[in-house]
Formats: sequence, C-alpha cells, structure tokens
Amino acid sequence: MVSIIKDPGLKDKGEAMVSWAAEHMPALKEIVKSYKDNKPLENVKVGACLHITKETGAFMLALMELGASVALCASNPLTTQDEVAAYLSDNGVDVFGWRGENEIDYMAMIHKVIDSNPNIVIDDGGDLHSTIHKERLEALPYIWGGTEETTTGVVRLRVMEKEGKLKYPVIAVNDTPTKRIFDNKYGTGQSTVDGILRATSLLISGKTVVVCGYGYVGRGVASRFRGMGANVIVTEVDPIKALEAHMDGYRVMSLYEATKYGDIFITCTGMKDVIREEHLRQMKNHVILANAGHFNVEINIGALEKMAKEKKRIKPYVDQYILEDGRKIYLLAEGRLVNLVAAEGHPPEVMMNSFSNQLLSVIYIYENRDKLEPKVYDVPVEIDRSVAMYTLKGWNITIDELTEEQKKYWETW
Repeated sequence: MVSIIKDPGLKDKGEAMVSWAAEHMPALKEIVKSYKDNKPLENVKVGACLHITKETGAFMLALMELGASVALCASNPLTTQDEVAAYLSDNGVDVFGWRGENEIDYMAMIHKVIDSNPNIVIDDGGDLHSTIHKERLEALPYIWGGTEETTTGVVRLRVMEKEGKLKYPVIAVNDTPTKRIFDNKYGTGQSTVDGILRATSLLISGKTVVVCGYGYVGRGVASRFRGMGANVIVTEVDPIKALEAHMDGYRVMSLYEATKYGDIFITCTGMKDVIREEHLRQMKNHVILANAGHFNVEINIGALEKMAKEKKRIKPYVDQYILEDGRKIYLLAEGRLVNLVAAEGHPPEVMMNSFSNQLLSVIYIYENRDKLEPKVYDVPVEIDRSVAMYTLKGWNITIDELTEEQKKYWETW
C-alpha cells in the first residue's frame, strides 16, 4: 500500500524526533532485545489507529523489528506529527494520516488501515474496532484479536461484549496498572499542564482550576495543577471518587456550583456533554475551557456556538467566543485533547509503559490466537509485572526479592 501523508520531505526531522523518544523508552528496547532473535511476529499484519507521535513511532519500529508489517492511521486529526509520519513511511510503515484531517478524511484513513487486512488491531479510542464491526465485516476472518489503549475505547468494547456484538478478543491495555497509573495519572497530569501553558502562556498560580472527574486522569491533572499553585475544585458523579477527592484535600462540589469560582475548567471523564449550556451561562468572564478526557464531546461545543454572537481564533489553539451579554469564553484545542493538540502528549517515559504492554499483548494474542474467545480481557498479570521489571531494568533500579522463608509464609494460613 502507498502511504498518504503530508510531506515525505520531513523524514529527517521525524528520524530525530523518534530517536529522541526511543532513547527515553529503555523498557521497549529491552523487550525488543529479548525477543528479536525469535521474530515472534514474523508475517503478522498489524493495523493500528493511534496518535501519530514520536513515541508511537518508536512502538511501530519495535513491532517491525519483531517481524510484523504495520499499517497506521491517526486516532485524532489534530495530534499527528507530520515529521514522524514521513519518517515511518520511509521506513516501511504504511501511514495514513496528517495533521488537520477533516472528519471525512479521518474515517477514510481508518478504512485504509482495514484495507490492509490486519491480523491484530491496535486502537486508541475504539473507532477502528467500531468501524470494523459496523462497516467492514469482511475484515473479520483475518483478525485474531486486538488491543485497546484508552478508557473510552474499553468502555465501548465492554458494551459490545455485553450485547454479544464483539467478534474477536481484545486486551484492555488501558486497565492494567503499569499503563493506567503511569499514562493516565502521571502522563496526562503533566502533559495537560504543558498543553494549557503552551496554548495560553498564562500564570497558573492563584487561579481556580475546576477538574471534572476524579479518575486516574483527573487525579493526575488535579495534583499537577495544585503543585503549580492553583486552587483546585473537583466535580464528580461517583460518590466514592468524590469522597476520595475530598479526603485528598480538594474542594468538591457540583459543576454548576463550581461555575461561580472557576477560571480554568478541564474535563477528564470520557463522557459527553460534561460542560453544558446551563454551566456556560453561569461562568465568569474570560474563563478557559479545556478537555483532557478523550473525544471532543466532553464540552458541548454546539451549545457554546449557539450562545456566541462572535467567534474568532486569537492565537493557535485558542478560540474566543463572545456571548450576547459580552462575556468572553476561551476554548482550547477545539475541545480535543489539549495535551496532544497544543503540546506533544505524554512524555516518552510514560508511553514506554503503555507501548511495552501493547507490544507484549500483541505477542500474547498471536501465541494464543486459537484459544482466546471474543471478549474483553485484562492484560495478563505476568505481562504487567514483566513491563514493570523491564522498566526498572531500563532505569537501572534494583528491588528486593522475597526469601524462601517469606514465600512459605505467604503460602500458609
């Protein structure tokens, strides 16, 4: 297949970017070193829908080093690093994506990946899995299984399983500790701050930041903004998570009440219409809205468009909406993931764990392709623990081991 990218001439810049990421992802290197001689993925076709970033580039090359052929499209139209797309395309990956795709092109590129007849499907958000099940049933006989990178995607897949519509096994990489804790908490926490700072260049200290949702993403975002001197309010629909946020020292209240205080609102839920018209009508002048959850549905942009008498882009990734009463509301990154659109997403050290889980899960699916049923599986515990050990080894960190006497102690009541 022929790649569809923005500019093949960007490949040298892409090589430097991917090399930089790979140097800071030692666990991925350790896994490749352990498996490379056996080529466990030889003749396996992998189809991936991921953010086309330098970290993803390191992952794609790792798959190929273990024998796989790879087709890749973008999981977000605004997060593609065109330099990386050019470099990967020049190195044997079939790449379908460029920064700024419209919705029609976005879906067309997903179909291009499906056209490659993948045996294993890697997704970030569920659009690739969903499209195969809704529109491309002829691809199913080729597919042995897949993985899913995000909370949103796993939720969609579990609904499909519950309704009996899931046609191949999928490993929920998102739900395993070495992914969820590092990626969602530490990765999104830091990169969301990074994206908002790059987009606005405003001072965080002293501002009131409202974090909608206190899952792993919300915890990370709240922690990092508090560390920068913000006054943090948490809103939740889950009473247990709300109680946890309260015990962690945050003010907890309804989002409607929080609109009286917030300077910056950040959605971290994966749910649609978190910030709605009734909230927008109560917000202060000059508030900033950002999304760190997943799709651009968490902030009801349609309601904001309807309320605005004027809209203009005042700088990259910052759209100003002037309402009928004169208030100004600023939306960052068109409501898409602010950490990936306005910044560069997670640090390589964070994505190292996610993609190490992905790589080992792909090998696991291939090796167990005749045993797995069409349902959502957790990452096997041995894979999760091995990722942690590969990471520790890559960072030259040693830990203790149980003595034989201690092991016996655990095995008796």
